[in-house]
Amino acid sequence: MTEDVILNAQELSKSFGGVNAVNNVSFSLSRGEIVGLIGPNGAGKTTLVNLLSGVITPDRGKIIFRGSEVTSQKPYQAARRGIARTFQIVQPFPNMTVLENVMAAVIFASGRTSDLRNARDLALEHLSFVGLAELAEQTAQTLTLPSRKRLELAKSLAMQPKVLMLDEVNAGLNAVEVEKALALIRKISEMGITILIIEHLMKVVLSLSDRILVLHHGELISQGNPLDVVNDPKVIEAYLGSKFTEKKLFIKDSLHE
Repeated sequence: MTEDVILNAQELSKSFGGVNAVNNVSFSLSRGEIVGLIGPNGAGKTTLVNLLSGVITPDRGKIIFRGSEVTSQKPYQAARRGIARTFQIVQPFPNMTVLENVMAAVIFASGRTSDLRNARDLALEHLSFVGLAELAEQTAQTLTLPSRKRLELAKSLAMQPKVLMLDEVNAGLNAVEVEKALALIRKISEMGITILIIEHLMKVVLSLSDRILVLHHGELISQGNPLDVVNDPKVIEAYLGSKFTEKKLFIKDSLHE
């Protein structure tokens, strides 16, 4: 394993009722890169994130994080080690303020401090970063969907992640909101945080990712730079469809926007 590899998944497998949700998947993530994770619905993307974040334990395989095996970790252990994730369905504590939601992440998820004043200061820093400082005293249930998505990012950043996994962070957003979200993701990457992002919007994946992983029926069928992956016949057949092969200009434009 090279020095800049921060997470290494080795032959991960997980079955549910005889269905192979993830089957013999191996890949690595390097420090500071953005890796797109794509595949049809039911391909095993969220299951893979659940394995990496300790929500479920693999039937087989190993997870190595910063040189140590963490295969059987619990979610709170993953969070305190620096493996954070967001969820496709955003569920903040609705009756708590925006600030209190992030303070909870600082105190209980990261374990950085038990001092409320310090936790408040740290939470405000993260809210300022995602553009929610002015809404700090509102209850989370009053937020719009884009703001709830930003709150989810602030909570994840409060854990001081080394690896941040984003599950459909752009789902439900319009084009302008997506562009703002992408700018935030790039800023997070520039901080040296490794990002693994599940995304269905191909233009987003192509413009954002350094590399792409493609899952199909729980198996990793392709990985590499975006242009090579979207032109891989296995990927076209399994996910993109034959019409996508006619959009070469779109692909090139997306990669250079």
